[in-house]
Amino acid sequence: MHSYLRAVGFSNITERKKMKEIIMDVVETYDEKVVVENHPDGVFVEFSKNYGCDCGITVCGQYDENNEFEVEYSFPFFRGTGITTQESVVIERHADKESFAGACDDLRIGVTLIFYLQNAAEYMLEKHKSSMFPGGQPLTLSGLAREGKILFPVEKDKEAVKVERELTKNRNHLMAAARNGDEEAMESLTMDDMDTYSMISRRITTDDVFTIVDSYFMPYGIECDQYNILGEILDYMTFRNIVTGEEICQLTVDCNDMQFDICINKKDLLGEPKVGRRFKGLIWLQGQLHF
Repeated sequence: MHSYLRAVGFSNITERKKMKEIIMDVVETYDEKVVVENHPDGVFVEFSKNYGCDCGITVCGQYDENNEFEVEYSFPFFRGTGITTQESVVIERHADKESFAGACDDLRIGVTLIFYLQNAAEYMLEKHKSSMFPGGQPLTLSGLAREGKILFPVEKDKEAVKVERELTKNRNHLMAAARNGDEEAMESLTMDDMDTYSMISRRITTDDVFTIVDSYFMPYGIECDQYNILGEILDYMTFRNIVTGEEICQLTVDCNDMQFDICINKKDLLGEPKVGRRFKGLIWLQGQLHF
């Protein structure tokens, strides 16, 4: 069973029998259904049902020759809001099943973002229409958190915030230039990294690391779509799973100048979320492509 089921309010699902009941509930009382009829192996179908605010479970499978639905896999989902990025996205199928991983290079993060594609059936339909996708496909990222904690914010004055935004903007321009082969931009970025390393080495002897590091977005573990993040909370809300009654917290965070939404079970969240405070946790990154 999926280890992130608890993030959408199903922490009590520990037996396959209970999971089968939930899967049958999704198939019989779905909110959304996408059918891919011209699939090579038969009719591929994706059922989705919300069990909270924009979060729930998706079940994927195929109809056989007797018109009976066979479940291939299921996963919990959380659909974020807004457009996170419009960078070029590369999609590749997983080796073991009809699901997909996406990757995009966002200059704000500094690493290649790899995510689990939520709307696989819609992508398959669009791919059958046209094998080529235009660059800069709108993408909404979201995260399911397995664990997390709330940290106090770093105190800054308005002038320091303004200077930091300007530095981030300049760094993004340099990153874009360096990616296109500009040697001066590469040299400037190298010097900036050396200055940052020198500053951290000096301050780490007296300051706490989370006072120095305001925000980060780092790959976590062996699986490529899981990340350890730290970001400022811009907004939050709580709601309950309509079946289990478990309280779920939805956070909008700003992480490395990139905004996206995170869903976490309230009992897995240490601390009280407030706007301006920071969220630190482990997330499974999901993405929804808009066609």
